[in-house]
Amino acid sequence: MARRRQAVTIKHVAADAGVSLQTVSRVINKEPNVRPSMQEKVQASIDRLGYIPSIAAQRMSGSRSYLILALNDRERTIADWRARQGSDWIDQMLLGGMLKCAELGYRMIFELVDTHNDHVERELGAAIAALQPDGVILTPPHSDNPLITNLLTAHKIPFAQIGSEGQGGGIPLIMGDQDAARKATEHLLGLGHTNIGFIAGPSDYLLSGWRLAGWKGAMESAGCATSGKSQEGDFSFASGAAAAKILLCQSDRPTAILASNDHMAVATMEVASELGLSVPTDLSVISFDNTPMAIFARPSLTAVDQPIADTTARAIELLISAKNGDTPVLGPTIIPADLVLRDSTGPAPL
Repeated sequence: MARRRQAVTIKHVAADAGVSLQTVSRVINKEPNVRPSMQEKVQASIDRLGYIPSIAAQRMSGSRSYLILALNDRERTIADWRARQGSDWIDQMLLGGMLKCAELGYRMIFELVDTHNDHVERELGAAIAALQPDGVILTPPHSDNPLITNLLTAHKIPFAQIGSEGQGGGIPLIMGDQDAARKATEHLLGLGHTNIGFIAGPSDYLLSGWRLAGWKGAMESAGCATSGKSQEGDFSFASGAAAAKILLCQSDRPTAILASNDHMAVATMEVASELGLSVPTDLSVISFDNTPMAIFARPSLTAVDQPIADTTARAIELLISAKNGDTPVLGPTIIPADLVLRDSTGPAPL
């Protein structure tokens, strides 16, 4: 019978590098008081022996858990999963967060909490007690929920607020929503459209207001009317269809519509088809998010690509930096979005 290979331990690394166990521990835990030459020497032994640090051992070595906790709303997330309609917000969060954590010697734990009522304090308190995270990532629309931010502040846990200006006292990160909406609107203006409608997201998301402001600012700068040209949805297909019907049944209907997510944009194209309008010949459409739905829609959607993975990765870096005691970045960190051009936009009809 083949003998089981002996696990490589911190003692093997110390012996191979010719240093103390304490020095190896300081290198593994990325403590600041280790000379670069010593870090390289110990890391070379780690790589040579194939040593994999144990998170449990790291947690026992000091005040760190090497865990980052990411929170998302339970009700909305489960509804999206069950609908299976192509939303990949969670996938992109995991992509950016897990890869960055692995790179930096951390792990990301994803939790769903009921953030619509006071139970969130009990649920989050239980998660904190069990995991003792080194940092927490909050996502919209609850990034500024005082029940959450006050609890994290009381526990002295660094937290990142995605889609927030940092009112709760955490580390704010913004995906350039207002600028992205402005650029998308300017793209339509450049194609000759002057009558451009807008379908906003729900008002409990701060980013909904930013996107509305971006569209409105671009329109007003171009001398184009905005009164009666915007409707509010809730990011669902049904709400997008209802908003599109109102806009497209006006006597002076828009020749282009910017919708605040892919679901509402696809709904807009379906309503246009029902009304006998062709996209993009009669109506140009731009969406936000750039989920798989935008790619596989027919025609494919020109879309604002939300940098969710990059934003989550940056949040991880800033949280670890805060845990290290580094000087915080002043003001919100902005991760700019891109506009991906596809087949749903074209010149304004004559």
